[in-house]
Amino acid sequence: MWKSDNGMYTNVVNIADVDLVESLLRQEGKYPIRADMKLWKDHRNLRDLSYGPFIEDGHQWHKLRTVLNQRMLKPAEAVLYTGAVNEVVTDFLTMLDDLRKETPSGVTVNDIANVLYRFAFEGISYILFESRIGCLEKTIPPESQKFINSIGAMLKYSVFVTILPVWTQNLLPFYRKFLENWDNIFAFGNKLIDQKLEKIQACLERGEEVQGEYLTYLLSSGKLTNKEVYGSIPELLLAGVDTTSNTLSWALYHLARDPDTQQSLYQEVTSIVPGDGVPTAEDLAKMPLLKAVIKETLRMYPVVPTNSRVIAEKSITVGGYRFPKDTLFALSHYQISRDEDNFPEPSKFLPHRWLRDNKIKNNPFSSIPFGYGVRACVGRRIAELEMYLALSRIMKKYEVRPDPRGGEVTPMARIVLTPSRPINLQFLERPESESG
Repeated sequence: MWKSDNGMYTNVVNIADVDLVESLLRQEGKYPIRADMKLWKDHRNLRDLSYGPFIEDGHQWHKLRTVLNQRMLKPAEAVLYTGAVNEVVTDFLTMLDDLRKETPSGVTVNDIANVLYRFAFEGISYILFESRIGCLEKTIPPESQKFINSIGAMLKYSVFVTILPVWTQNLLPFYRKFLENWDNIFAFGNKLIDQKLEKIQACLERGEEVQGEYLTYLLSSGKLTNKEVYGSIPELLLAGVDTTSNTLSWALYHLARDPDTQQSLYQEVTSIVPGDGVPTAEDLAKMPLLKAVIKETLRMYPVVPTNSRVIAEKSITVGGYRFPKDTLFALSHYQISRDEDNFPEPSKFLPHRWLRDNKIKNNPFSSIPFGYGVRACVGRRIAELEMYLALSRIMKKYEVRPDPRGGEVTPMARIVLTPSRPINLQFLERPESESG
C-alpha cells in the first residue's frame, strides 16, 4: 500500500494486496464511488445532459442502477438475449471466413482484436438499441464508423486531459477534441433512441402492445426520464465493447498456443452441441471448460487493470491505517491476479485451475474482473453470454493456430488493457465429418 500523485489525482492510496482490497471493498457502503469522473461530468454539464451510471453518485446513482440492472444483470434475464447474440455471432463467423480468404494464406486473420471489436460493438448495440448498426458488413456505414472512431478518440484524449494541468485546456487541442468526440457519441445514440421512441409512440397510437427488450423497457416503463435514458445508454455501450473483444482476443491467442486445451474445449463443445447445432443458454451451462477459459483469460488480462474507489460516507480503516472519507483508492487488480501467493504459476495460461476437481482455495477477491458489490459491472451477464457463444461457435468451426510469423504478444494499459501489437491468427476450417 503506497501513495502517489498523477495529474489531477493527488494523494491516491494504491493497494496491491488481496486482503487489503477485500477489507476496503467490504466497507464501501450503500453508495460507493469509483472516482470523481470530473472530465465526463464537465461534458455533461456543458451540454446539459444527464449523468449516466459511470459518473452519477449517491442516491441518484442508486436509483439509476436499480432500473438499469433490470433485464440485464440477472442470469435468467441475460438468457433473453441468446437469440440476438447468436444472430450476431452467425454474421461474425461469415465475416471471419471472408477475411481469412482474402489473405495470401487463405487462413490468416490479421489483428483479431479489431475484428472482435466490430463483433462486440454490433452485439451490444443490438441489445441496447434493438437495431443493427452494420459493424459486420463489408463496409461499415459511415455513421457507425464515425461512432466507433469517436469512442477510441475520446478515450485517447481523456488520457491527455487527465494528465495535463487544467490551464492547458484552452491552449492545447486535446480538451476540445475530447468534448467533440463525446458529442459524436451522444449524437449517434440519441438518433437511435429517437427512432425507438417514434416506433413506441406509433404502436401506442394504433392501440398495439409495445414489444421489445432493453431500450423499449427503459423508454416505456416510466421509471427513468427520457433525459436519463439519453445519458445512460452511451455509457452502457462503452462498457460493453472492450470486455468482450479484448477477452476473446486473448483467449484465442492462448488457445492457439495451447493445442491440448483447445482440443479439450472443442470436444466439450461438440459433445454438448453436435453437428450444425447452435448453442443455447442451457447448453452453455454444461460447458465448464468454456467458462474456465474465459475466467483464466480475465484473470491474466483484467480489462480494467486498475480500478478505484472513493468511500464517501465515512472514514475507514484498512491495514491498520485510518483514512478520512473521500480518500481515493486505486486497486491494482492486474498485480493481484498475477501474484504467485494467489495463483501458482501466475504467468501461465491454465484454465483447468478453475475446474471443480482442481480448484485451489484462494481469496475470491484475487480475481474480480467485473468488480464487486453494487458498483460491479452492470453488463457482466451480457458480456459473458457473448463471449461463451462466440468462443464455443468459433471452436466448432475452426482450429486456431498462431501466425507462424508472429511472436509473443504482451498486454499494454491504455485505461483498458489491450494487446501491445496486433494478434494475427490462423483459422483452419474443421472437416465437416470432424465437427459433425
